[in-house]
This record gives sequence, structure tokens and C-alpha cells, in this order.
Amino acid sequence: MRRRHASVDVEQLVVLDAEHIANLQQSEELKRQRNLASEDIGRRKQAGEDIAPLHAAMKETSARIKQLEARNKEIEETLDAILLTIPNIPHESTPDGADAADNVVVRTVGKAEKPFDDVLAHWDIGEKLGILDLEGGRIISGRGFIVFRGDGALLCRALINMMLDIHAEQGYEELLVPYLVHRASMTGTGQLPKYEEDMYHCGADDLFLVPTAEVPVTNLLRESVVERDRLPIRYTAYSPCFRREAGSHGADTRGLLRVHQFDKVEMVKFVHPDTSYDELETLVTDATAVLDALELPYRVLSLCAGDLGFAAARCYDLETWSPGVGKWLEVSSCSNFEDFQARRAGIRIKKADTDKHKFVHTLNGSGLALPRVVASLLEVHQTPTGRVRIPARLRPYMRGREYLG
Repeated sequence: MRRRHASVDVEQLVVLDAEHIANLQQSEELKRQRNLASEDIGRRKQAGEDIAPLHAAMKETSARIKQLEARNKEIEETLDAILLTIPNIPHESTPDGADAADNVVVRTVGKAEKPFDDVLAHWDIGEKLGILDLEGGRIISGRGFIVFRGDGALLCRALINMMLDIHAEQGYEELLVPYLVHRASMTGTGQLPKYEEDMYHCGADDLFLVPTAEVPVTNLLRESVVERDRLPIRYTAYSPCFRREAGSHGADTRGLLRVHQFDKVEMVKFVHPDTSYDELETLVTDATAVLDALELPYRVLSLCAGDLGFAAARCYDLETWSPGVGKWLEVSSCSNFEDFQARRAGIRIKKADTDKHKFVHTLNGSGLALPRVVASLLEVHQTPTGRVRIPARLRPYMRGREYLG
């Protein structure tokens, strides 16, 4: 937790756990004594002896057992509440560091440069082409919501379909999942209790709008036992994503950089623990295949311990270059959660005689999140004539069009 720069009261956990164990041991000893006393009472009763004192002593023992069990129930509830707020343990390969400034660039593909000198930011070229309506989103729902018009709406649909097709070719099974999930599903993947204030909550039904398709897809196997020969299991799914925290930090609130509702294609893997870090590298390759298809410059970052997401043990971020904005934009996080989510969600491996593992490892990666992909695409492929070139791989999904505008 020091590597994460996280504030965790470890001493409280140790003290409570020690008390819990001592109470269990004392309770078991008292139950043993009660059983012996019960046998003694039976013998003495048959012999015609006075058993009233023994009855009184056994009643006191039973009362003490109840006290210990009640206290342990309180301790278990407190321990569970604390443990659910503790982030995952960083993997040894995760770089040390306090925040995003300490993340390590693993590789860069393409050049971070402008296609021409007067390239427009995506909000300007998008509105000029009539495909991006920021004011319309504000009128309908408020700041942080977007309306795509005409070719803009077609572009989003095309990107989603292209991404799903690419991941299907990579061996992922496509799912269409619910966009509302209950509290247990959110807890299973680590969104609750830590991020509850950032979620959109439907109070009447105690359901949450999904912040990512990772939540429903991962919980598809909640409380299940998976045959080892089924692993790895790979799923991909499109969903809209809903996050209240978007834009709350006062930075990157213009255009598509921070929004409350956005579209995303997700990849989720359930794998054997022995292969999970190889599967993480493959997951990154599967996500970057989309960026290669879109002909976008990008870089892969290894997140340091202080910048890891709550549930991740190891994470890579993928960032695309945005020449109009002049910065790198995160479009995907590819994470290995090891057994962190599986323990919370109860996703077990059917154990073989020689297998020491009890839980699967879960991984997930965006493949990809649309808003910043669209932003980069509009800026990177912009032409001096005011049009935007459509990458060749995307054209069949855009009715054969070569340009927007």
C-alpha cells in the first residue's frame, strides 16, 4: 500500500483479525467444555446427584459462547467493510512512482506531429463539418453530454462495428449485456464501495448505470466454478458508459475529452493464473490492433504503482496523439486484476489434484473508448481542404466513403 501511496489502516486489520481468531479459539474450547459437561450431567443425573450447579455453570458457558459469536459477527462485518476499500496489491513488475508523471513509456508507434500547420481541434472541425453538436448535448442533458449528427453518428456506429469485428477475429465472443447492474455486480468488479459517488444510481431499484461493460461481462461468471480446460475465456462487448466524475476536475472539459456518457467496446478475459501476464501482453496487442487499423499514432505506457486503478495489479494505458489539442489522449487501459475481482465475485477454478489455484485471474481492456478516438481521428486525418480522411479499414463501415466533408 505504500507503493500505491494508499492510506490503509493495516494495524486495525491486524488487531481485529487477531481478536477474531482468539474469539474463535475460545468459543471452540467453551463448546468442547459444554459437551463434556453435558455428558457429566447425564451421568450424575442417572446417579441421583444434584446437577443444579452444573446446569448453572453450563448456562453461563452458553451465554459466553453467544457473546463471543456476536462479537465475531461484528468484527467480520467491520473487516469486510475495511477490506472492500483496500486496493489490489501491485505486481512486482509494476514500476514504482507516485502519480501519472512517473508512468513509463514502453513504446511509441507513429509520430506526434501535426498533419499541417493550421490543424483544427476536433470540436472546431467537428462543428464545421456538422457532425458534432456540443450545444445540442448541453441543451438536452447539460455539460458533458454530446450529440453526434449525420456522418458523426455514422462514424461512431462504424467504429463500434469495426472494433467488434476485429476482436471477433482475435477470438473474442461478442456479448450484448444489460446496461443496468445491481450492487453485488458493482462490488464484484471493484467499483463499489470506493467509487459509489461517481456512479449514476437508480435509487428506486438500487441499480447502477454501467461505468463500463467490464462490470456486466465480468459478472456473467459471478459465483461460478469454471472448468480449467475452458480457460482462457474471452468476451467482447459494446456498451454506453456513464460516469458522473467526468469533467469534475476542471481540466479537459471541452469537446470530447471528458464526457458523462460515451460509447466503448470492451474486452474481458478469464484466464488461468499461470498465464495471466502473457495474456495481458496479448490483450495490449489486441487493443493496439484497432489503433493500427485507424492509422493513428499511439504510445503504450506502463502505469506506476501510484497511478494504478483500484482493482489492478498491473496496467498499461494506450494513448493516441491529438495534434489539434496538442497532447496524448488515453483511449484504453489494459489491466490484470489477478484474483482480486474473482475473490470478490466468487469466480473459481474447478481444482485439479495438482492445481494450487482457487480463483481465475481476470483481465480487461478497452478496445476502444470512442470519444478520444474520434477526437484523434478528426485531427490526425484532417486535410488542409477542411475534410477528414477515413482510414481504409474503416471505409467499408462508412458506406465506402473516403472522406468526411
